Amino acid sequence: MKRLYLTVVAVLSMTMTFAGNENGMDNMAAGAPAETATETRADSTASYDISYNLRRLGETLGLTLEQMNSVEALNRTFRSDLMNAANAGETDRKAMLDGAVAKDIRYMSYVLTPEQLGKYKTLINTTLANRGIER
Repeated sequence: MKRLYLTVVAVLSMTMTFAGNENGMDNMAAGAPAETATETRADSTASYDISYNLRRLGETLGLTLEQMNSVEALNRTFRSDLMNAANAGETDRKAMLDGAVAKDIRYMSYVLTPEQLGKYKTLINTTLANRGIER
């Protein structure tokens, strides 16, 4: 029982730590100076780091073992394309983001069934929207 309690406390502490400085709102509420350009850039880059639990994705989409291996490789490529877009200038970022998503969807269409691809598109669009990434 003691282990369970300590685990719950640790998880809640980590969650609050990670969520504590979301969009710099805590600093602004405390009267701290606004973020610098490099901090804003770092936050922007962090939102483009799309990493998800591949096992849960596989369960959600009903992937086979072969599909899981392919999706894992495609996920690495997609994440690197998104990070390249995040590090690009404002003018190029949207085009690079759209290109990365289109490329990922195109490659996933070779691996996934049409039903799985439909669910995957919904998941990717929802994830990008939740991260505040506009397409």
